[in-house]
Amino acid sequence: MNDRSRTLSNTFFSSVGMYTEYVLGMLTSIIIARHLGPDGFGTYSLVIWLVAIGVATTNSGTASAAIKFIAELRGSGHLEQIPYVLRYLRRAQRVFMLFVLACGAALFIFAGEHVAPGMNHVLLLGFLVVGVVLRSSYMFNIGVAKGFENFRATAIVALVSTPINLLLVIAAWQLDAPVEWLLAVFSLSGIVFYVVSLRQIRPLLPPRRAGVVLPPALRTRMSHHMRWTALTVSVSFLVASEVEVMFLNLYADSHDAGQFKVAYQLAVGAAALVPGVFGALLLPMMAGALSQGREVAARRFVGTTHYLALLATPLMAFGLVFGNDVIHLLYGREYWAAGPLFSACLFATCLTTMTQGASSLLVSADRQRSILVLVVVCGVLKLALDAILIAHFALIGAVVAYLAVAVVNATSYVALASRISHAQPAWGALGRVMLAGALAAALAWPLRGHLVPWAAVLLGGVVLVLSYALFTLVLRCWSRDDIEHLQWLHRRFAAGRPHAGARLLAWAHARAGEGA
Repeated sequence: MNDRSRTLSNTFFSSVGMYTEYVLGMLTSIIIARHLGPDGFGTYSLVIWLVAIGVATTNSGTASAAIKFIAELRGSGHLEQIPYVLRYLRRAQRVFMLFVLACGAALFIFAGEHVAPGMNHVLLLGFLVVGVVLRSSYMFNIGVAKGFENFRATAIVALVSTPINLLLVIAAWQLDAPVEWLLAVFSLSGIVFYVVSLRQIRPLLPPRRAGVVLPPALRTRMSHHMRWTALTVSVSFLVASEVEVMFLNLYADSHDAGQFKVAYQLAVGAAALVPGVFGALLLPMMAGALSQGREVAARRFVGTTHYLALLATPLMAFGLVFGNDVIHLLYGREYWAAGPLFSACLFATCLTTMTQGASSLLVSADRQRSILVLVVVCGVLKLALDAILIAHFALIGAVVAYLAVAVVNATSYVALASRISHAQPAWGALGRVMLAGALAAALAWPLRGHLVPWAAVLLGGVVLVLSYALFTLVLRCWSRDDIEHLQWLHRRFAAGRPHAGARLLAWAHARAGEGA
């Protein structure tokens, strides 16, 4: 299987897994949000966020190390070392886990009434322990599968586990379950995700061989990777996650927290479903590219940044035009305030996703120290902006802080990757991509607010996507190789019909040959 075929295959399975997980996960979240209302959903979201930050800290350095070093060992042919690398990483994960659980116990013992007033703090602590242990183990298993570039395994985990989680939530909804029952459902689904993921990775692991010892240089590199990545991941979680939910619960109320959580979660899910499908492949791809030389990795950084922009731009345009309609369609009028928040959060998450080529290059190049400095600066900036702006402006302050940090973070990653790789993104092509998105948004704008939500979302989405595709061809946003591949796909799957499409691609191919 050649590189293009392997990438397409991985993209397919990654797409299946991510679409299943995020679509059904989003449906699950919608059911919970509608059932609890903004107030209850704000409280529920805070507790889930505490588990999420525990999982991020527990897996800090270990899950990404599994991806990175398994990919390297496979590329160099040293498969026999993989089981011992995983044993080393799992031991480190348990150390991180004990630290997280100790911090969680201290939080609920000394500040439980402030964090979650009126709730059973012993029950919450038990929920935190179970949730962190199961979810972190599951995410580590997913990292192992990605290191083997076996995205079929990740797709199977999503196809089996996510529907079970949805059915459990539907059962709790029908029983009119309170917040505590929904937290129990979250814990039960964690068991399902862990068991299914473990069964999927076991066949991938090579058998242990007697006498195999990890080279000291490899152990040193793994230790170095985890030392820097641990703090980086923990702080970057604050930068990327909905820490605004915590500040809104503290300084405003749970109603505002529920509104922001809806907007943030829908934006993250949408970004993951479109450009994020390709972005999920980048770390193992970049690690493999670096083993072939810095120039190969630099070209891949430039190319992936361009392709992620092509995928993210129409989504950003769609959110800007139809954000209110989407929120009203999915969550109802009770969440009316989340519409503008969703548009802003979607812009920020797409911008972050567009820089995944840069972040994957930095991780693969062992630039953890530089990443750490960048992440710490952005983390401090985010906490400061959240504390100040949310205390004074509530929801408006939350979205301004989130947008500001996203812009600073994306700009810094691209600048650092450009300096290390000695390669600049194709700014001219990126500018044309943004112009195509702006023109498509302007064409779809008249449909905004004049139709019922489902009609506006459906018809507006079709108009925007088709016009964007046309504008990208007219503005020469695709390379000649890209258009040749599109022509091949058009001939194979559509038999060259319609003929107008074939002529359009031929015209675009000729113009691509003339331009940059």
